[in-house]
Amino acid sequence: MRPFTSWLFTRERLRPSVFVAVALVATAVGLALYFTDPLHEIELKTIDTRFQIRGDQRPPSDLVVVAIDDLTFDRLGLQWPFPRRVEARVLGNIMREAPKAVAFDIQFSEHSSLGESDDIALLTELQNSNRRVVLSNTEPSSTGQIQEFGVNGNKLLSEVGATPADGAFPNDPDGVIRRLPFSVSHLVGLDVATAAVATRHKIRLPPGNTAWIDYYGPPGTIPAVPFYEVYRGKVSFYEVHGRDVPLSGKLGADFFHNKIVVIGATSPTLQDVHETPLSQGALMSGPEIHAQAIGTILAGFPLRHVSTALDVLLVVLMGLLAPLTSIKLSFKASVPVMVAVAAALVFGTQIAFDDGRIVAFVYPVIALMIAIVGSLGGHYMLSGFEQARVHDLFSRFVPSAVVDQVIARTDKDLRLGAVRRVGTVMFTDLRGFTSFSEALEPERVVQVVNQYLGGMTEAILEHGGTLVSFMGDGIFALWGAPLEQEDHADRALATAREMLAERLPRFNAWLAEEGYDHAFRMGIGLNSGPVMSGNVGSERRLEYAAIGDTTNTASRLEGMTKGTPHQLFIAESTRLSLRKAAGDLVFVDEFPVRGKQASLTVWSVPEPGMGAPTAPAAPTAPAAIPGEPTVPAS
Repeated sequence: MRPFTSWLFTRERLRPSVFVAVALVATAVGLALYFTDPLHEIELKTIDTRFQIRGDQRPPSDLVVVAIDDLTFDRLGLQWPFPRRVEARVLGNIMREAPKAVAFDIQFSEHSSLGESDDIALLTELQNSNRRVVLSNTEPSSTGQIQEFGVNGNKLLSEVGATPADGAFPNDPDGVIRRLPFSVSHLVGLDVATAAVATRHKIRLPPGNTAWIDYYGPPGTIPAVPFYEVYRGKVSFYEVHGRDVPLSGKLGADFFHNKIVVIGATSPTLQDVHETPLSQGALMSGPEIHAQAIGTILAGFPLRHVSTALDVLLVVLMGLLAPLTSIKLSFKASVPVMVAVAAALVFGTQIAFDDGRIVAFVYPVIALMIAIVGSLGGHYMLSGFEQARVHDLFSRFVPSAVVDQVIARTDKDLRLGAVRRVGTVMFTDLRGFTSFSEALEPERVVQVVNQYLGGMTEAILEHGGTLVSFMGDGIFALWGAPLEQEDHADRALATAREMLAERLPRFNAWLAEEGYDHAFRMGIGLNSGPVMSGNVGSERRLEYAAIGDTTNTASRLEGMTKGTPHQLFIAESTRLSLRKAAGDLVFVDEFPVRGKQASLTVWSVPEPGMGAPTAPAAPTAPAAIPGEPTVPAS
């Protein structure tokens, strides 16, 4: 096995290597996913969530929808498509109030089924509109040519002063409308064209051919006037968020003055309703989507995606932060850092969105999750190595029964903090071993000691004891610490009985088999009470210890067995601590103890294979314990 210092140096190099590897893997996976974009739809859903968290925004006051709704069909009693003269009358009523622009989200590509006069009615109003009307057409050719009123629409609309535009929206893969087009097949988009007409100048567009629609709110956010009300020439109310807002007066009261008006179908039966990021279970009509898109353009396209470089930087940061901080921080210290980084990513992307910046979220999250899981795995792996190292280290100096306890409670200096416990302390000694060993070779001495200590150790551990230390052929053991044991006295007494009745005879039998003409006796002292236990020593050498008067008294009790017929002395404190009464205990005597004013009451057990031993006479036997037989002094 390599020296511990060599292993330590390897461990010091292993920690940064593990976390650097985690950082590289997390970053590489995050970037690979970002550039291949297999989770595009999930990323889009996170943008919808950001809209919902941001909440409703106040729309511009100059946007209004003229809605061809179910109520319009009921009041007008007309079938779709309406006669062109109906749209002409509505347009004329609106234009008298001098709006900024009027956009028809209605297609007039074919001749009217009611004849040329029906087409002329609408064309006349278009010609009188002072170039403020935009007509939608969703069927342009590859060169941007369209058909209107059954003829060349580009030429016809140019003659009457109307602007042709494409009214289609690009659907995202999940069917949600999130972006507005600048042009389709060389035909300008309806929203861009309407914004240009309203402002009387060319719109400055961002790079690309689409832009995010900065939705103000869910369906019903833009005020909607029923089509039939405008047709009748009297607008008595408009609808916002499902509520009717009453108005008074005939048209001419400047309701449409300086407004941008989008005319189109809002009735679900005409199938011009769509899902948007803020649909929330309700579909938004095409005219309202156009109105919200026009507002986005006039606001200067406030919602934009950050550059690819910033997205990449974010992915890299999310992949690096958790692992690299884990190089210096412990597991407990690194977890708050990981949580803080995750929270910063979540809140940061939302704050950026509220400020009009769309930041990639899914792929940085994936990089962060890989980094966190990898870092936790690295901590777990290194912790396993560390626990194995500490276990190996302490198993050399402390009993295996307390190694796990030591690991759980050691500080950075690998010290086990002191605890106060009530337990039972045992000291044992093999009588006459020193003189016995003087005639043996050192190898034989070690062999005999190991045979003896091995059997006695098994007895201690099998009864849940803590083997504190060996002192030559002596043993120092403890019950009730570092782990609490309510039956510590019972366990200690049972161990002492097993040592005397089984382990010692077995050891003596082994000696006979090995050719040694010698049979040993032993001394055991048991005392119960409070002990202070913990790790003592230096960084280079640590030992588990139990310190206090209880320990000192147990040691003296073991020594006091010398010269007596007893191999076991049990303190009164141990007898009183037994949870199960031991009916065979015999009173020995009350002995003075050096350093104590009060004498020590001592008990024992019958020697194996013998009746009650003859003990020294006692001046006065102690009072009988209720529930136990009274044993006369021997």
